[in-house]
Amino acid sequence: MPLSRVLFVSDLHLAGERPDTTGRFRRFVETVVPGASALYILGDLFEAWPGDDALSLPFESEIAALLRAASSHAPLFFMHGNRDFVLGETFARATGATLLADPSTIDLHGRRAVLLHGDTLCTDDREYQAFRAQVRSPAWQAAALARPLAERIALAKGLRAGSQAAKESKTETIMDVNDDAVRRAFAESGCDLMIHGHTHRPARHEHVVGDRRCERWVLPDWYEGGGYLVATPGRLETVALG
Repeated sequence: MPLSRVLFVSDLHLAGERPDTTGRFRRFVETVVPGASALYILGDLFEAWPGDDALSLPFESEIAALLRAASSHAPLFFMHGNRDFVLGETFARATGATLLADPSTIDLHGRRAVLLHGDTLCTDDREYQAFRAQVRSPAWQAAALARPLAERIALAKGLRAGSQAAKESKTETIMDVNDDAVRRAFAESGCDLMIHGHTHRPARHEHVVGDRRCERWVLPDWYEGGGYLVATPGRLETVALG
């Protein structure tokens, strides 16, 4: 029998102005996802998501169709990122995705793994953490989603531009994960395996938490090529996309 394959991706940042990335995602859905036992998207599938009524727009509808195709091949799970945090149940129903809390713990071939988008680990970036707390609040989201779609699209573009400008004044260290936050996430989850995205620094890291040896996999972004993590029984590896 073929080995069970569980796939993990994040930080695709799909946008209409990036047709090459959309093409890679289409090929991924058509050639990699079939035969998989599950696909986990750990946030920032979109460059920006202004609300589920964006499913009426051509590009967003195209991506929803790709996700429906993916969910017809394998169970599809989605975790919010810092770019698509208002994605909701209407989107989930339209695509066949199951929304996951951040963090979530899963059984991965008999091994407990904790999944995160990854931004909650970047605790040295206090400015971002304050912003995250604001936009994740139900009151802020309700007020934002009450605006017309065109206004929300403009708001999303403004938030993106502000984020890019803020990054230019921050050090790489501040925008990376905090070691104490990583160890705390391991301790609170009770897992010895962590998978996340957000930092755009794909790598495998080892950590010692108490008397446990733990490993942390960081997923690649898709700006310049992309890739995914594939888990089979007893093995994890990152696969680059051309």
